[in-house]
Amino acid sequence: MDAEAPTQLLDPGLTGQPARPVPGIDNGFLAGYRVRFDEAGPDGRLRTSTLLRYAQDVAWRHSEQLGFDRGWYLARGLGWVVRAVELAVHEPIPIGHTLRVSTAVVGHRRIWARRLGECRLADGRPAATVTTDWVLLDARNRVVRIPQDFGVAFTNPEVKSEILRVEPSVGEATSEIELGVRPSDLDPLDHVNNAVYVDWLEEALEAAGWREATEVLPRTYRLEYLASAARGDRVNVVLRGDPSAWQASIHRPDGGELVRAQGSTPG
Repeated sequence: MDAEAPTQLLDPGLTGQPARPVPGIDNGFLAGYRVRFDEAGPDGRLRTSTLLRYAQDVAWRHSEQLGFDRGWYLARGLGWVVRAVELAVHEPIPIGHTLRVSTAVVGHRRIWARRLGECRLADGRPAATVTTDWVLLDARNRVVRIPQDFGVAFTNPEVKSEILRVEPSVGEATSEIELGVRPSDLDPLDHVNNAVYVDWLEEALEAAGWREATEVLPRTYRLEYLASAARGDRVNVVLRGDPSAWQASIHRPDGGELVRAQGSTPG
């Protein structure tokens, strides 16, 4: 490699690096993520749910870089879980492409924190943005106040906005499918990972004949996580609306609601 090559041309995914991706926010991290063969669908593009996996992983790398690794959380009986997410997909992301994925904690309230993730193509164009609201749980799964340590390490303002919400869907159901939780859906916390629900939603959209809603660009999804599906659960995904503006509910057969979601496309 040419010793004079500019550092910005190097793949930041080798180690990741501190960054300041959001103007006015004094924290952040940047890493490169190459779209693997198994992360792409039949169209050769990155699956939508993988964007949430990248956002979650780069957030962990940011936390580790500042000294808050998995051991730190385990020793204190604490853990972050996703409470809500808004995902906007702007550009097609082809297999083999290396995205520049950044993250920053952009605001907080007493019991939750908001991260902004951004995925950029090699030419700098934004391919997707992921806004995630996280809450901190203790060993009994109770929401707890964010420790002061985080305010020092992840310098960010207190925000006046509320956590992202999705209104309950109403009206006659357009389509419904039933799915089962598979072992591969479970994460290290032994519950269904937040990205899996996007896979389930897109499976339901395709089953309803609304495949275009999973492919059109740009498109936006918003999910509010109310509870978590567990090992061996059966779930129902109920759709309402139409391909350009849909609502969904994911619930257990007994009616217990797990996720509310909505999606929209321009026009």
